[in-house]
Amino acid sequence: MFSQKMLWGSLTALVLLTGTSGVTLAEMPAHSSEQTSQFHRIEQPLALKVGVAIGGLTLIGLELWWFLLYKSSES
Repeated sequence: MFSQKMLWGSLTALVLLTGTSGVTLAEMPAHSSEQTSQFHRIEQPLALKVGVAIGGLTLIGLELWWFLLYKSSES
């Protein structure tokens, strides 16, 4: 089975990776889950949505070109 040292090391790594601790989770008020259950829609202009989509597709295209299609002059 697991040794106590391995168990504490795993729990410590989990806390460090997630950035949470039992103290902060225990101090959360009970009504906070009610506040986070509702999402508020933030309307964005259509131009911004289109710009972000075009920028994302451009970056995907550049990555595909760089890793799949680019031929260096050395070879």
